[in-house]
Amino acid sequence: MSFNNQQKLLIATHNAGKIREYRTLLAELPFEVVSLAELGITLDVDETGVTFAENARLKAQAYAALAHMWTWADDSGLEVDALDGRPGVYSARFAGAKASDAANNAKLIAELHQLAQQGNEAPSRRARFRCVVALAAPDGQIYTCEDSVEGEIVDEPRGDHGFGYDPHFYLPTMGCTMAQLPAETKNTISHRGKAARQAEKLLRTLVAG
Repeated sequence: MSFNNQQKLLIATHNAGKIREYRTLLAELPFEVVSLAELGITLDVDETGVTFAENARLKAQAYAALAHMWTWADDSGLEVDALDGRPGVYSARFAGAKASDAANNAKLIAELHQLAQQGNEAPSRRARFRCVVALAAPDGQIYTCEDSVEGEIVDEPRGDHGFGYDPHFYLPTMGCTMAQLPAETKNTISHRGKAARQAEKLLRTLVAG
């Protein structure tokens, strides 16, 4: 199948921050990138999976069935070693179903402080962002790609870019938090950027094949 200039790719998220990132990341794809809002889709798919991959597949398949087009969905989040991998798949709702970024970050730092008060040693601040991208074809077939980025949690937020936990996610190799990076740099090294490049390459192969 050859590319059609009118072919559309649905980015299946209501998160405005993700939409902005994906419009940049996928600018070279021969697709018209559209959002749920642009298609008038208000459905919230229940993320009942226990892994990022399960949730990404659930969203991709559900929205592809509604839109009848290639659909790109991801599930991503923060895993903190001292919290046994939490917040994990609950990253966006760590402090509650409709929690703000500020509330989720406050809960994260509070739990790490609580651990520090309970033990003789400071808890590990090692953490990672993980992302799984799921691609759903109009016929329902599903494909996934995954990547991650390692870092550590800092108490005080730093930087005004990004969203979510970015201001508290420090990258030792960069000497700054994710939120202190310009968008083009973040997209190069981030979990979402790396998973997106894998998925973009796969999508090109699938559609052209």
